[in-house]
Amino acid sequence: MNKIINDLMDNKWWQEFAVVAFSFTIYTLKNDWMFISSLGSIMLGVLFYIILYVHAQFNRFIFLPILFKKHKPLIYIFLTIIGIFIFSVLLNKLMTLNMFSQCQLYQNSHQRSFSFQFASVSGTLVCILSPIIVFKFYRIYKEQTDKIILYNQMQVNSLRTQLNPHFLFNTFNTLYGISLQFPERTSDLIMKVSHLMRYQTESTNKQFVCLENELDFINSYVQLEKERVAMRCDIAYNCEIDKANAYKISPMLLIAFIENAFKHGTCAIEKCFVHINISVKSGLLHLNVVNSVPKESKVVSTNIGLKNTIARLKLTYGEDYTLNIKNDPKTYNVDLKIQLKMGKNEGS
Repeated sequence: MNKIINDLMDNKWWQEFAVVAFSFTIYTLKNDWMFISSLGSIMLGVLFYIILYVHAQFNRFIFLPILFKKHKPLIYIFLTIIGIFIFSVLLNKLMTLNMFSQCQLYQNSHQRSFSFQFASVSGTLVCILSPIIVFKFYRIYKEQTDKIILYNQMQVNSLRTQLNPHFLFNTFNTLYGISLQFPERTSDLIMKVSHLMRYQTESTNKQFVCLENELDFINSYVQLEKERVAMRCDIAYNCEIDKANAYKISPMLLIAFIENAFKHGTCAIEKCFVHINISVKSGLLHLNVVNSVPKESKVVSTNIGLKNTIARLKLTYGEDYTLNIKNDPKTYNVDLKIQLKMGKNEGS
């Protein structure tokens, strides 16, 4: 049923057919076609409708552009009235022909009057133009919506493109720091970094990924950072999900906040910490990241990752997220809530 409705709304030929069916049905009901018993009466009735339909199409292609393209409503109204008058005279003249004398349609005196023809032409015009205009505005709205979606997706892809080398740069900095302190563990850590890079590469062209895959990626990154700073930093990572494999999320969306916490929260020698809590209940993801802020930091930050991530949040989730960031003298607190989409399938 939904497919039929979508085809009707998107296909111009289906729309034309629907308009004809709707207007012809109204036309037959108005003229009591159920009392017709001869083929000749039916053919004359169809001819009468065709004239009404031609008038509506004439208005549609000749007069409507004056209203929509030239924005001259008064001229359109004037020409429409003239057109209705001319076609009403034409139909009224047809009523005087011999072929209508034996027709079972239009036998009443009021049906042969000019006022009845004027009302028929006007009513049919409204019945035909109204759905046509509705379909026209629907197509215009859909085209504009599709353009906005395409533009937003292009922006998201652009932001991801900028974010990927940023993440890669930070990850190799982490690997470099570990290799200086624990060179014997470098080979294992390279494999972990390889897994991170593989996920990043595979998820780049996808709009959404399974939430568990994204959280596994985050967990691997946290474990990598623990290898580097766990001896001198308090690191806590907790994650709770109410339903397994039930949600999907835009890939590489949360990592920038966690990266930022490790970058700035672990640069001090003493009393540094990074606390990460992720929970998902009834589709609402809640990310809370708190890290210590050193009195003097030598870390230079461009905030590219955070800026791009916030821009992606706006483009991808619109009003379905809230983000609060508190930057106190001693702590930096990120509190993010996202209403996730359902479904475990990964989209391209």
